[in-house]
Amino acid sequence: MSVTPVDIGSPPRPRVRHQARDAVALMAFSAAASCALAGCLLLLTTLGHQG
Repeated sequence: MSVTPVDIGSPPRPRVRHQARDAVALMAFSAAASCALAGCLLLLTTLGHQG
């Protein structure tokens, strides 16, 4: 007889490597979005000083 509780109704939890992959994807997206926003702000300020 097993003493480990088994919950049949819940979906399986994601593995650590899947969580790590999701975390890396989130960090890459965040870095890309930050760089794009910084580039847009730099472009706007550069064009604003020329006019």
